Amino acid sequence: MRLFFVPFLLALIAAAPPGATTGEHRVRTGDGVELWYRVAGIERGTPVLFIHGGPGEGSQAMQALGGPALERRVRMVYLDQRGSGQSERPKDSKYYSLKLLESDIEVIRGELGVKKLILLAHSAGTPIALDFAADHPKQVAGVILTGAVPDLPGAMDALCDRVRAIHPELYAKAVAAADPGRRCDPFAAFADDQRQHFFDRNMFPNAAVRERVNWLDHIPGVANSGALGGPLFSQGLLTYRFDRPGRITMPLLFIAGGLDYQTAIAPQRALAKKVRDGRVLVYPNAGHFMFADEPERFAGDVAAFVAKVSR
Repeated sequence: MRLFFVPFLLALIAAAPPGATTGEHRVRTGDGVELWYRVAGIERGTPVLFIHGGPGEGSQAMQALGGPALERRVRMVYLDQRGSGQSERPKDSKYYSLKLLESDIEVIRGELGVKKLILLAHSAGTPIALDFAADHPKQVAGVILTGAVPDLPGAMDALCDRVRAIHPELYAKAVAAADPGRRCDPFAAFADDQRQHFFDRNMFPNAAVRERVNWLDHIPGVANSGALGGPLFSQGLLTYRFDRPGRITMPLLFIAGGLDYQTAIAPQRALAKKVRDGRVLVYPNAGHFMFADEPERFAGDVAAFVAKVSR
């Protein structure tokens, strides 16, 4: 039996698409943009596709800080979105939109040769994951959102509250800079050298995690250049609010940091209640990068979710 089983396994491996094998891959999209992605982890199970935030941050922080624990438990696929990380960065803004980022996920699914993906999105990756799941429900087994922003106006209002609470002397400036219909512009409250400190304070309860993430985010060649973020913001990303909960027919898990002040937990709880199978899991002592604050717990919860949806 063993001698028969070995060639059977070899045949299965040989039948796998080249783009599904462990390691780094590059693929060109229909509009000619070259995407970089990496496959890692166990050899079985529904692939978990990581959709990074930023926009334009790249997948390197998740790979380095969350990846080792995740890869012991699940099949991971790390995608650098167009304009990010090791993927191509076209200069023309016509190559950037949420719809194009969504279509790139379908390109990767085709390269992996699988019927379904599990989407694991962080921060500004939230809209991409939600839109793909809503538009392609048969191709998505489940969705995990971390540091999630399903309602960007709600997140901006939460940041306004944060500015008023810890920098009351700057709040009037933020209010004065707001677009019509908005409470304030939290980005406009600070000078350039102050803004990063404010956001770091919002995201990182652990100084060591802050240093690791910021170092990874500034590696030459993969650092955020703004090539993706600029066009998305100009197209109205900050007004994004997911409004199709009925299309989320697969399980949806939010993993939130109790000390993450960069996002708002109320919109996460609201969406979880509206979908068919939604849940919010809070790590009380974690921040915006909870996969770096508590990598083993995070990996365990992701693996449990993968096992659940795979059944």
